[in-house]
Amino acid sequence: MEFPITGEYIELCKLLKAANVVMSGGEGKEVVAEKMVSVDGQLETRKRCKIRPGQTVEFEGTVIEVISAG
Repeated sequence: MEFPITGEYIELCKLLKAANVVMSGGEGKEVVAEKMVSVDGQLETRKRCKIRPGQTVEFEGTVIEVISAG
């Protein structure tokens, strides 16, 4: 799925919640901490990792392509 953002970046845990792949921000932080999320093919453990347009996030088979809304 494509996910447009308006700013320069979105924090990883906030992206997971905004894209409706987790139910809450707390759950987003938990799945990142448990090494269940990858960014551009690499496991990511930083909950506040800055995700920018052009990056791809994957969680449980869902692929999120971050694009610029502007």
